[in-house]
Amino acid sequence: MATALRACSQAKGRIRSHPHFSLHGRGLLRPTASLNIDSRRHYVAPQAYFSTRATVIQLLSSIGSRREVQQYLAHFASAPSQQFAVIKVGGAIITEHIDLLGDALAFLNHLGLFPVVVHGAGPQLNKRLEEAGYEREFEDGIRVTDGKVMAFARSLFLEENLKLVEALENRGVRARPITSGVFTAAYLDKEKYGLVGKIVGVDKKPIEAAINARCLPILTSMAETTEGQALNVNADVSAGELARKLQPLKIVYLSEKGGLFNGDTNEKISAINLDEEYDYLMNQWWVRHGTRLKIKEVKDLLKDLPKSTSVAIIHPADLQRELFTDSGAGTLLRRGNKIHVVRKVSEIKDLEAFKEVLVRDREGLDAQATVDRFVEGLKDREFSAYFDEPMEALAIVLPPHGSSNLAQLATFTITKAGWLTNVSDNVFSSIKSDFPKLLWTVKKDDENLTWFFDKAEGSLSGDKEVLFWTGIESSDEVKQLMVEFGKHGRDLFGDNNLESRLHKAAQAAQNLSGSAQQTRAYSTYTPSNSRRISRPIRSPSMISSRTYTSTTTNPNPPLGRKNASNNTPARVALIGARGYTGQALTDLLNGHPHMDLRQVSSRELAGQRLKGYSKRELTYESLTAEDVRRMEERREIDCWVMALPNRVCQPFVDAIEDAGVKQSVIVDLSADYRFDKNWTYGLPELISRPEIAKTKRIANPGCYATAAQLAIAPLLPYLGGIPTVFGVSGYSGAGTKPSPKNDVENLKDNIIAYSLTDHIHENEISTQLGHPVAFVPHVAAWFQGIHHTISIPLSSSLTSRDIRNLYQERYQGEPLIKIVGEPPSVKTIAGQHGVEIGGFSVHSSGKRVVVCATIDNLNKGAATQALQNMNLALGYAEFEGIPGLDDRIG
Repeated sequence: MATALRACSQAKGRIRSHPHFSLHGRGLLRPTASLNIDSRRHYVAPQAYFSTRATVIQLLSSIGSRREVQQYLAHFASAPSQQFAVIKVGGAIITEHIDLLGDALAFLNHLGLFPVVVHGAGPQLNKRLEEAGYEREFEDGIRVTDGKVMAFARSLFLEENLKLVEALENRGVRARPITSGVFTAAYLDKEKYGLVGKIVGVDKKPIEAAINARCLPILTSMAETTEGQALNVNADVSAGELARKLQPLKIVYLSEKGGLFNGDTNEKISAINLDEEYDYLMNQWWVRHGTRLKIKEVKDLLKDLPKSTSVAIIHPADLQRELFTDSGAGTLLRRGNKIHVVRKVSEIKDLEAFKEVLVRDREGLDAQATVDRFVEGLKDREFSAYFDEPMEALAIVLPPHGSSNLAQLATFTITKAGWLTNVSDNVFSSIKSDFPKLLWTVKKDDENLTWFFDKAEGSLSGDKEVLFWTGIESSDEVKQLMVEFGKHGRDLFGDNNLESRLHKAAQAAQNLSGSAQQTRAYSTYTPSNSRRISRPIRSPSMISSRTYTSTTTNPNPPLGRKNASNNTPARVALIGARGYTGQALTDLLNGHPHMDLRQVSSRELAGQRLKGYSKRELTYESLTAEDVRRMEERREIDCWVMALPNRVCQPFVDAIEDAGVKQSVIVDLSADYRFDKNWTYGLPELISRPEIAKTKRIANPGCYATAAQLAIAPLLPYLGGIPTVFGVSGYSGAGTKPSPKNDVENLKDNIIAYSLTDHIHENEISTQLGHPVAFVPHVAAWFQGIHHTISIPLSSSLTSRDIRNLYQERYQGEPLIKIVGEPPSVKTIAGQHGVEIGGFSVHSSGKRVVVCATIDNLNKGAATQALQNMNLALGYAEFEGIPGLDDRIG
């Protein structure tokens, strides 16, 4: 290890002093300004190129092994230049990560590789249209493009293309802008979408000409009809059609998120084997909106390409690691092969072909006879053989026998073609699914030893072999293995291990021949040409090195931008827009990048213009239940928000249900559905966020109830009695309808207690916490904000520090919850979007604690929480559109 570290350090040192490159950030190789001393188009001379290439390979060895680097370079260099890779660049990457993108592309170019780059400019176009006061319009997720939008788009695409070309030329890389002449398109649906195209032809001659001139081709995604009319085409679509024409080894989608994320585990998905996992994925709740479309498009694309082609979704900073290491960095999507399993020799359709696979790559005069004897022995015992259709990969596992509960991997052989299609990971995943407790051995000098360390959960090293295992948790089992392996080495498997038998046969043949030539070191594994260390999607227990977990004590972490699956606008209708909560939600929607308020309903304000909403001009209507039903049938609304008093919204909800579409989301801010088991209670910090994200019927919690639950929940395991909540709210909580509770004169120098027992929030808090809670509400003279003083009896003595630590750990990573030392104040929380919890004063007995909590009843107590729920259910980042959280959304 020390030698490797010194070599890595020396390689980095040489790079730092190299005239053309320097190290930055996460080990990313970046060209230095010295490439551009004389002029903007000062390019690297041939001699400098070869020197640079050698040095770059040295640097790559610091992020992966030299063997990995050489293998991938040889693989990429084996194809014509235009078939190396198609890289799709989203508009956000050009805007936010132009330097990283330029560095990454320059890096590839100095290795003699010529990726074909196609870019979009969607976010830039959105911004420019908004600045011009032009309304964005989408149908089925497709931008409706008229002549004015096309004029903006055409100009913008040329600007962004030039920006990327200049970024490359400033790094000493020749780049050629290709803004037309490649994609020919017909109208997708002129009546519905306007100037939006469907690509019908791809001319690769401009690309080939650029590469022949040693230039990187930089394409826009726009297309033209045969008559010369420019048409707008999604960049993903253009990249896919380009790939079908060029048949590249690799397709890369550069993404700010850096991959696809599992909505249940909140982890990045390392690899997806589409042949095996597509149907399963499509039944997962979190595979929706853009994520669902992306996976489907990739599957359709890969069907038209060689099986060795794969698609990677990564961040531009990770491009080198993705392309040149086994472990990769983002999400790899590949076709793979379906894995077949047989458990009887009679089930093997072609036994001779099966034996030939077991013999391949094995040396020794007696290899065929050894395999014949091994297969003959399988007829009399249990086994499981795993292989793909062409048998590029084959593994045989012997199940637990006698008193042992451990299965044995007897052999595992795979061809180079099998590595290129990543069958090895698929086979191993299938094995571990059937045999979670597994043993196998590998020779210590096997060049692929690190792969086995990644797959194993434990290992023991002997003189010549390493014993690996998965599924062993008992220390006694490990001790027994240590004793047995120490005595017998690989022979502890007896004749069960085919590799051991082949090795012995080869040694015997060598001894008989008297040859002094050294025999090959056999293992359960043949050398790889391309590997992917993946985390199987279906089995959370099968963990490998390619997992992206975060250390947190919060069992229900937020779902940020990496979990977002939707970036198209959602059409929102607000029923009951007159009240304080409706006004607060209107303000939030006005600043939301993806939500578009289309309808506002209020009987009292019907005919008046909605104030405070600048995205479009809206007039209050007095919608009936029948109006709502018709709108739902026509699929005009994606999300309905019911901001009505209790016991008023049911006719509207029934109308939506009666329409039978069942596509739109309903968020109800009243108490009507908080106790309905068919609805999901929407308190994201306490209720499973994935559950909220996959539902379409959400009951927004009450304001009092939200703060009280958050303030009590961490102590539920320690409760020694019934907590008592003394709650005081500003008068906005009493609504806009005149009453003594919102009469400012009546409240002056006053506080009013009401509903002293059996308040609806008392029932709500108790039901959700699963423990009785006493709640006494009051209203005071301020406008907005709630203060709770909560007396909580404890079952055992705790200190104030113990309790505060419990709260900090439970709400770690929650941007809307702040744990403070002193009791929080209403003045501080008013107008804010979160909850503050503090105080933590423990009685001298240690058996009672007083906790204080504050919340803005109009924001986190209503509108902000509704927006959280809407974001989750519609596929956006949870905190999107909440002021002050832009840096906390990821």
